[in-house]
Amino acid sequence: MDRSSRIYVAGHRGLVGGAILRRLQREGFERIIARTHAELDLTSQDAVRRFFDEERPEYVFLAAAKVGGILANATYPADFIRENLLIQTNVIDAAYRAGARKLLFLGSSCIYPKHAPQPMKEEHLLTGPLEPTNEAYAVAKIAGITMVKSYRRQYGFNGISLMPTNLYGPGDNFDLETSHVLPALIRKFHEAKVAGAPSVTIWGTGRPRREFLHVDDLADACLFLMQNYDDEEIVNVGVGEDVSIAELAALIARIVGYEGEIVYDTSKPDGTPRKLLDVSRLSALGWRARIGLEEGIASTYEWYLANVAQ
Repeated sequence: MDRSSRIYVAGHRGLVGGAILRRLQREGFERIIARTHAELDLTSQDAVRRFFDEERPEYVFLAAAKVGGILANATYPADFIRENLLIQTNVIDAAYRAGARKLLFLGSSCIYPKHAPQPMKEEHLLTGPLEPTNEAYAVAKIAGITMVKSYRRQYGFNGISLMPTNLYGPGDNFDLETSHVLPALIRKFHEAKVAGAPSVTIWGTGRPRREFLHVDDLADACLFLMQNYDDEEIVNVGVGEDVSIAELAALIARIVGYEGEIVYDTSKPDGTPRKLLDVSRLSALGWRARIGLEEGIASTYEWYLANVAQ
């Protein structure tokens, strides 16, 4: 890519797409293409094909997706598999047909088996059963990976696939019914602090371990790999370190300033016991995450206070 390349960011209003857009703008790319959902319904094949025929983007960052936490995935599995399959199928196919030079597809670490060896290597894909609570979403993402690889093999289409770990940062979703664990905890502890609540209840045992990557680091990795990686093999994107949910909760409570009790509802599901990515492939390419967890949570809380908190 150069500064005059036509670059389409699909999902630019989401957490990941927004970060990619900010990074491209900061780097001085001048011809960035973006459409809101109202302007372009990515689940419509006709609309997507017309858009690509008219705009002819040279590079595509496919960050558009229907995402959510355990509750949302377990409650709306049909929505998750249908919408994600439609979005990625339409965009990947239209990008190829319109002659795009390269496409970057964003998957998810949930593609790996529930009991995959830790840390999870790229070759662990499709070696065991998935976590049931987000199986529909994971299957859709696996289909996207396979589609990118298949278009490369059959048509020579230059597509790459990245598997980010759990993400957080400015622009995150803080809705308690649909958000992921980190933003949900920020909101829970903030509201408990404001209300003077004596305790905060968290789903599960607190023992599962998770890895968290700041979305600005992911955007940096996306730009780096779009410029420097050309292979059909997927690439994990993470920090290579994890924390327990209990450790995460204690850290967020301290950053927010909540001093009450943290209670664990063990009747609720934990999800996958551990999710830590092996990032040696990405490290060998020359990229590492730079934003520490405490620093990242503090800046995300500041964004929450300025943009979401009542």
